[in-house]
Amino acid sequence: MKTFRPRLTEKEYAIISEHRNGNNVGIIGDTHEPFCHPEYLNFCYEVFNKFGVGQVVHIGDEIDNHAISYHETNPDGHSAGKEADLAFEALQKWYKTFPEVKVCIGNHSALHRRKAQTIGLPDRFIKTFEEAWNAPKGWEWALQWEVDNVLYVHGTGSSGQMGAMNRAKDNRQSTVIGHIHSFGGVLYAASGRDLIFGLNVGCGIDINAYAMEYGRDFAKRPTLGCGVVIGGSIGLFVPMDLGSKIAYK
Repeated sequence: MKTFRPRLTEKEYAIISEHRNGNNVGIIGDTHEPFCHPEYLNFCYEVFNKFGVGQVVHIGDEIDNHAISYHETNPDGHSAGKEADLAFEALQKWYKTFPEVKVCIGNHSALHRRKAQTIGLPDRFIKTFEEAWNAPKGWEWALQWEVDNVLYVHGTGSSGQMGAMNRAKDNRQSTVIGHIHSFGGVLYAASGRDLIFGLNVGCGIDINAYAMEYGRDFAKRPTLGCGVVIGGSIGLFVPMDLGSKIAYK
């Protein structure tokens, strides 16, 4: 009998071993640094290691940009400069853990560029995402990525529990999104020609952070987790175990 990791049952190990493949993609949910759950990075690392992923996609909103939001901001929060410094420090850990990541540009990710457009600043004066966050060579930003005929996009404009599936149907191909913090999961739809899935990978935010206090009274709470796509044909949502719900108010 093959050896297996102590944290896995033999059945779990057998399933994961069967699907270990360099084509497997691990998907990081919205992190909104510096307001990410403190254990989320380790969680993603453990999940991706178990599934032996060969490629990592960040679904977007890697940075929150709360201080420069178009919405109301917390007057007792950090300045835009301090928040950016903290986000930059947090990104260093992600860079070190995952040296190569394809990042989808999210609505929060792009706030600095949107603000520049608001004041009429030409694009030539704006840093790229890679420059702004001094990213290593392996990190790249784009509106969307396609891997093994699966589309990865942040999901701006999508909403509700069917958001990912609706996006997949609109795209006519399997699609992975984030953006919708309250839902994590996967749905499949078949036609006479194909089988596609819509996967929402949830998020990794810390609801106790002041930038996330707007949602504390919502009936639907953030669904923390990440995603794995196996061989371009199987989508998985892996929820993060937060222990007692009472401990995560």
